[in-house]
Amino acid sequence: MSPALQPIHTLTERVRLHGPQLLAGLPDPHDELMSLVWGPRFDREHAMGLLARQPEHAALTLPALLDAADRFDALHTGAKHRLRQLIVRHRALGGALDS
Repeated sequence: MSPALQPIHTLTERVRLHGPQLLAGLPDPHDELMSLVWGPRFDREHAMGLLARQPEHAALTLPALLDAADRFDALHTGAKHRLRQLIVRHRALGGALDS
């Protein structure tokens, strides 16, 4: 794997692991995920709101969520754009976040 893609790969692995708990029961998980990474920085406030809906998973999910936020914020602009493209592509392919 290209060193340039490794940070994105790490983030997507975490979404596959923790996304189902964080996004469970939401009408459009892809929209929620996109809202977290839409701006130049990870939307921690929105993420905490999502996490508050699932308090039984908070202890396991919070550290991974904060790590993902820090990793996203550290990405360069092109990598952030690529991550957003992957979310859009995943939605277009009809994939579930836990696939």
